[in-house]
Amino acid sequence: MDKISIIIPVYNVEPFISKCLDSIAIQTFTDFEALLINDGSTDKSGEICEAYSMKDSRIKVFHKKNGGVSSAKNLGLKYATGQYIGFVDSDDFVAPDMYEMLYKAINKENVQIGIANYYKANDTQSVAMTNSLKIPDGIISTRNMLRYQFQRDHYMGFCGYLWNKLFLSEAIKNSDLRFDESINYGEDVLFLAKLVIENKCTGTYIDKPVYHYYQRVGSISKSASLEVQQDILKAYKMICSLFSDSDYEDMEFWVRGFYCHHASIIAETAINNKDKETLALMQYELRYHLSDYMRSNRAFPEKFYRMETLLNYNL
Repeated sequence: MDKISIIIPVYNVEPFISKCLDSIAIQTFTDFEALLINDGSTDKSGEICEAYSMKDSRIKVFHKKNGGVSSAKNLGLKYATGQYIGFVDSDDFVAPDMYEMLYKAINKENVQIGIANYYKANDTQSVAMTNSLKIPDGIISTRNMLRYQFQRDHYMGFCGYLWNKLFLSEAIKNSDLRFDESINYGEDVLFLAKLVIENKCTGTYIDKPVYHYYQRVGSISKSASLEVQQDILKAYKMICSLFSDSDYEDMEFWVRGFYCHHASIIAETAINNKDKETLALMQYELRYHLSDYMRSNRAFPEKFYRMETLLNYNL
């Protein structure tokens, strides 16, 4: 019988991990293994994980020194034994039928990747994502698997994250793919782009939100650290190289447009930190990639005013 390996990196999520694991334990697809990778937590996260593993033999815990989320996911890939692989962030939770739904979708269409819509949540609300352009039913081509994740404003329910997806593990193993451990922010989108390009992956999409993505204060994606934020620029430069060396070079401008977007976020952080040197560096990046940003955002001209403001800001 097919099995799903669910890889869950864990780091200092004591208030959230129980809700996450409770949602995994009640999955209607019951033949799974949950690989909890405790990445050197300093709170009680590791103890909570161990307690769950004592109650459910499908839950396995691995403790390691802190090395970042990419190294934690790589350890999960090392020990995963399932024919399918999913990823869950330890401060999120999932609907009971998420993995059964994705498993059936992959097998119905005979594709390598199943994708589902999701909720974006914070402490006050939970909002289902909507796609302004419809993703057709059935098989998604390799080209569109790449395009949808970089046309994010049109396809918000698709995104470049891994946690709303299920992967045929054979596709990952075929290319011996691993996360770049020098990158801990943006590692998902880099991994997904590599996987799709190297294996010419096709996919299928279900427009039903089943993953609850919780944006908490203090998470790595909300970190004010410029060093962490600049990881994503490294990731997007590597993705640009992947596109330029592939059959999808004509779509590289979408990636460069997103590079420009993330440079603008770093510029805003630099302004808040009164960091003149970083602001100047990001303004250079904005100018260099501005034409790609404008080309990839033609449907959203209101964004250009923000970009112009950042380009002309002086500290």
